[in-house]
Amino acid sequence: MPTILLSDSVRSNLYSLQQTNALLSTTQNRLATGKKVNSANDNPIAFFAASAFSNRAADLSNVFDGIVAASKVLKSTNDSISSLISLITSTQSTARNALSSTGTTARTTGSVSGLTGASSFAVAATKTFTVSDGSTTATITSAGALTAQQVLDGVNNTAGLKMRASLTADGKLQLEANNTNTITIGGTASAAELAQFGLTAGVTAAGTLNATRSAFAAQFDSIRSQIDQLAADANFNGTNLLTGGSLRVTFNEKSTSSLGVAGVTDTSAGLGIAASVGTFQTDKDINDALTSLANSLNTLRSQVSVFASNADIVATRQDFTKSLISALNAASDSLTAADTSEEGANLLALQTRQSLSTTALTLASQAGQSVLQLFR
Repeated sequence: MPTILLSDSVRSNLYSLQQTNALLSTTQNRLATGKKVNSANDNPIAFFAASAFSNRAADLSNVFDGIVAASKVLKSTNDSISSLISLITSTQSTARNALSSTGTTARTTGSVSGLTGASSFAVAATKTFTVSDGSTTATITSAGALTAQQVLDGVNNTAGLKMRASLTADGKLQLEANNTNTITIGGTASAAELAQFGLTAGVTAAGTLNATRSAFAAQFDSIRSQIDQLAADANFNGTNLLTGGSLRVTFNEKSTSSLGVAGVTDTSAGLGIAASVGTFQTDKDINDALTSLANSLNTLRSQVSVFASNADIVATRQDFTKSLISALNAASDSLTAADTSEEGANLLALQTRQSLSTTALTLASQAGQSVLQLFR
């Protein structure tokens, strides 16, 4: 292709206009993207350093999502435990109401107070102390001495015996029927030996079932079933820390920093809350239920403390990770972000220069045309 000869002034003005257009394009791109470094060609050192910051911020953002989810799991767990505490408190009220209603089944209370389970009395070896409900009999055999606890265990551990033995608040041995049956005390132990426990041989007439206590027992069992249902429903994002599940929270993008949270079993069985026994006809069965409820409350309150501590750790790491992501993004921006005020001023200046260069190029071209006019 033949070379087109341009005058020095035209060539100079054309080159200036090309430079101005290139700078104008760069400035417009910076304003459009908000970045002064858009590729490695612009500034390789800044570009790759900013990319490293941005990539880590993106990785941490994924980790951050997991931390937020874990925080919500722990909050949900604590809320669920608080609800369980409310249910158990309600169950306690039910059991106390049952206890306040006087039992109407057969009952025998010893005359000797101040007894404890360890209280021991001389009862000739091989002598027996029997308690019968009319069909089933508990037999306690002495080995030379007999403790109050042996009597209690002998009665309470005899299968099928419709009877409960306990010590009253003032330490008296008490036998209670949990149905409409009699209480018969006997055995080969002498009257004097039985009297050490405040008891005498004989039969206590059968009583009747207390309908009020039966109703409270049914209410107790109903609330107990709600404990199981609440624990089963305490599922958040596929994790249930109240039915044996566990949680692992990762705190960095390399998974080298994490927290493991062990779950618990807060079903009625896991908390040691048994169903009502004998429709709560005996004080012992009600008091046993109240003891198990008190123990379960202590367990739950201890769990709340542990889960709250873990929640605080997760919340702290959540704030830290959020702050770190912000710092990484700010560092990346500081290397690549354009100053829009500066670039706006540059754009205005370049547009002015472009206009001047175009005018200068036009004038230079007109100078050549003036020479041509001389030949016409």
